Amino acid sequence: MATIEAGNGIVTHINVFTTTPEQQQALVDSLTETVQAASDVPGWISASIHRSFDGRQVVNYVQFESHEAAQRVTRHLLAGGYIQRNTQLGSVAPGQYEVVHSLSSTDT
Repeated sequence: MATIEAGNGIVTHINVFTTTPEQQQALVDSLTETVQAASDVPGWISASIHRSFDGRQVVNYVQFESHEAAQRVTRHLLAGGYIQRNTQLGSVAPGQYEVVHSLSSTDT
């Protein structure tokens, strides 16, 4: 389960894919297979896949225990061809983040 909490040391990758409405579902399916393959790698925590209503973007929100775990997962996915397949279905703007602030309705 995704944990969005400041100061917990979790490393988050947010990958924003730009695609076409015709390829959006294929990208979602490919990312679903990708996160399934990643889930067996030690240090992987969670992944959430989001698609835009206009069909032009897919966002993958992935969490790891550490930078080292993120690197292990990336190597595993590159070796399996998953990342290459995903980038054939859409261009990606990747980013690696840490949560610095979070607020929810239960906090107020």
